[in-house]
Amino acid sequence: MPQTIVTSVGATTTAHATVSGEDLWLPVAELATASGWELKPEGACKGERCVPIPRGREAEYFDGGRFNLTGFGRYLGQPVLHDAPTGTWAIGEGAETRGSALRSLEAPDFTLRDLAGREHSLSDYRGRKVFLVSWASW
Repeated sequence: MPQTIVTSVGATTTAHATVSGEDLWLPVAELATASGWELKPEGACKGERCVPIPRGREAEYFDGGRFNLTGFGRYLGQPVLHDAPTGTWAIGEGAETRGSALRSLEAPDFTLRDLAGREHSLSDYRGRKVFLVSWASW
């Protein structure tokens, strides 16, 4: 069954992933596309950030050309959700990343359309006071 992976990079569907319990093993060739992480000699890297794989625990993360994406996510403190019937996996940002964003006091950027269909991004108003109104039906 194809597996859909949702991360901060976006959503990716792959037919080459292997599920073992609560672990999702991806071919190393698909790791960067699915998650933004790349394997380098210093460990798993995403941009400038590199995380060494713990010595003696390599088998938890590597298995014959496959990488345990969800195991690595849990190692980083990222929440991992799995919906087995649909083959969907969601890997959220870790507490460290979320905490850093909160401490910066800078709202994350987003884009919404107005009633006329024009797009407005929060970053367009950087440095100016903005009053946001939200509503939910629940």
